[in-house]
Amino acid sequence: MREHSYREDRENLKELLTQYENLKSGRSHSFLEEEAFETIIEYYDQQDNLAEAMNAVEIALEQFPYSSALMIKKADLLLAQRKYVQALEILDKASLFDANDINLYILKTDAYLALDQQPVAVELLEDALRLFEGEERIELLFELADVYDDYEEFDKVFDCLRIILEDEPNNEEALYKICFWADFTGRYEESIAVHKKIIDDFPYNEIAWFNLAAAYQGLKLYEKAIDAYQYAIAIDEKFDYAYRNMGDAYLRLRKYKEAIEVLEKVLELSRPEDVIYEAIGHCYHRLNNYAQARFHYKKAVHLNPDDSKLYYKIATTYMQEEQWPSAIKQLENAMRIHRNMAEYNLAMGECKMQLKQYKEAIVYFGNVVRNKPKSVTGWEALVRCLLQARFFEEASEQCLGALKATENKPIFIYYYSLVLFATGKTKEALLFLENAMTKAPKLVKKFIALNPSILQNNQVVDIVARYKKGKRI
Repeated sequence: MREHSYREDRENLKELLTQYENLKSGRSHSFLEEEAFETIIEYYDQQDNLAEAMNAVEIALEQFPYSSALMIKKADLLLAQRKYVQALEILDKASLFDANDINLYILKTDAYLALDQQPVAVELLEDALRLFEGEERIELLFELADVYDDYEEFDKVFDCLRIILEDEPNNEEALYKICFWADFTGRYEESIAVHKKIIDDFPYNEIAWFNLAAAYQGLKLYEKAIDAYQYAIAIDEKFDYAYRNMGDAYLRLRKYKEAIEVLEKVLELSRPEDVIYEAIGHCYHRLNNYAQARFHYKKAVHLNPDDSKLYYKIATTYMQEEQWPSAIKQLENAMRIHRNMAEYNLAMGECKMQLKQYKEAIVYFGNVVRNKPKSVTGWEALVRCLLQARFFEEASEQCLGALKATENKPIFIYYYSLVLFATGKTKEALLFLENAMTKAPKLVKKFIALNPSILQNNQVVDIVARYKKGKRI
């Protein structure tokens, strides 16, 4: 039946085009109604034959000179040809015959925006809102929202969508859009109020529940957000975005097992995504289940092999298990993509140091210091490595360099003290240790961790004990 209707429409169009060609060439033809001309113009427009569409509209206006619909069509074609002033002129003329056609206001808006006259476009639409009701008023409000969006008046975009939902609470387009704009503008409290009212009247509107949850999530009220998402998926059990956002909320609450459960539901309902596998991997990582973390990170890598941080995350799981060679392989993959990332160089340096490959480790830590000269972490790793390798002369130089680069961070006073102890300069070492203790007594743990035998020195023990009690001599 549908195929028969399509065939009939095609035959009718073919007949109209034949009659139109006969009219143009002066041959005998049937009289073409205004509606027939509109069909012919629309056909040429859809074929991107603007010249013939404009020719057809001119011929049509010769026969129907007072047709506002044809004038509006001509204005639309003029806009397509960027003849904005001419389009406005014809639209003004059309409004004399029919001021209640919504297309007049939409096309005028397009013309004013193209001429960079946004205030005029806004005023036009605001005036038009008083003339229309129902679906046409909703259409104008969407148009006005788009104008505000183009000119970055984002709070007014939110206001337009809120008004639409006051008039039509179940408008899906407005519901989908207002969720984004509530987040973009930070108007979460207002979004909560809007959606609570909708839910009071329409308790089975799953998008309203989702938007309410998203607003709670924006305010970091994660428990309330999860409750609202639960209502959304109770109404629509295949609402994958609700599961996705709920997973994020559980992550924020550090409820990793619950997060895994809902994120796995996302994988069931939608096409696999690297970010979902990565998030599940992160949860297992936090639960110290490194094998499962790796499994999911590797799934993510399979989908996005150019994301260097995924290889890095796999490497960190191996590092947690002290599988240094396996970690190195993954870090090599990461560094093929982003060689100078500080985290990757630090991790590679750590692996090399654990394998006692000190010279290679120093190169990686040196990369961090060179690229981020104010990085306390980079300097600390470099000096720690030099101390472990017993390269005391270079450790001394790097300590002094670190103190200068980091504006005398106390950790490097401790490390310099260790260098002095190691090179037999005990008196000077004790002075630096005391100086460090006055500035940051809690950091003494790092000092001792690098050389536990230092506590066999009674003078060191005395200094540490003095400052731990908060006393000075």
